Amino acid sequence: MNNIIINEAESFDIPFEQPIRGVAFSSMQKRWNSFLKARTDLDLSVYGFTSLRSGILQTKIDEYSLKPYMFFSTNCFKDFIGQDAFLIFIENNYTTNIIGGPIEDIGRLKYIDGCTDSILLPPIIKGGPCLNALFFPKGTKQTYHIHPSFRLGMVIKGKGICELKDRSIDLTPGKVFMIPQDHLHRFLTNDDELVVVAFHPDSDFGPENLNHPMINRTVVEGVSANKIKDIQTL
Repeated sequence: MNNIIINEAESFDIPFEQPIRGVAFSSMQKRWNSFLKARTDLDLSVYGFTSLRSGILQTKIDEYSLKPYMFFSTNCFKDFIGQDAFLIFIENNYTTNIIGGPIEDIGRLKYIDGCTDSILLPPIIKGGPCLNALFFPKGTKQTYHIHPSFRLGMVIKGKGICELKDRSIDLTPGKVFMIPQDHLHRFLTNDDELVVVAFHPDSDFGPENLNHPMINRTVVEGVSANKIKDIQTL
């Protein structure tokens, strides 16, 4: 897997096993049918987003029209009709059914070196997968860094460069990339901004059974329910 750094959206098929097992597909190739047939007995989550063109998400519940730069997660995936989307299938995972977007023009959270970030699909529980949008302004020269788990992403808007230890790779809309775990890299932009949607297979934050807004703010005689073991759901 470590030799997969950048793939064109028209030809990628990226399997992954750690920390979760799954595979990423291009909607143009639509190679997920055989993958689904072999996994009918598993809980299967699908995360996805559209790039330059619209698409139709078909689930076992209903059918949804997605405009460019929209995103979704579902645990009842049936099919996707369109030629410009990135779909990530995760085994033994149960997400929620969410459709959102289009992606905004700037991130809600501060990141590094002038860049910003928005969490499009947050982890349902601490440690779970999440989908982010990264915004790189003009003239970005990021600090070299690594991530403790792999990253899958797609360029949504603009232009930039992914600079690795041994080479530089042009990033343009529709290009899909994978950055392996602990792989040194940085992103650069010149006269264009760059927007990337990135899938994180794990997270270091999120709600926990005894640490979430509902239980934290349920108060019994001045004490939060997260501290009262006798009434907590087992």
